[in-house]
Amino acid sequence: MPIRFTKHALEKFSALRSYGVLISRAQVLRVIYHPDSVDYRRLPLYIAQGDFDTRRVLRVVYKKKGATLVVITFYPGLKSQYEKDT
Repeated sequence: MPIRFTKHALEKFSALRSYGVLISRAQVLRVIYHPDSVDYRRLPLYIAQGDFDTRRVLRVVYKKKGATLVVITFYPGLKSQYEKDT
């Protein structure tokens, strides 16, 4: 399934980098394709979650548009905050 990043999502890479948080496209794609969990409570938005480091998870917000997945945004979050969502 093709994946497209919104302008906001593309800008998020450099925004996070300016705070010293390095996230790659490959990491975002890994979470989409192999999530530890997916939150369906905000459909039509999906929130996929996967490990980022020892303290944090990476959360990716996307939607399905036809045959394409559209990444809206992504962000790291503390495991302690999001463990209950898994």
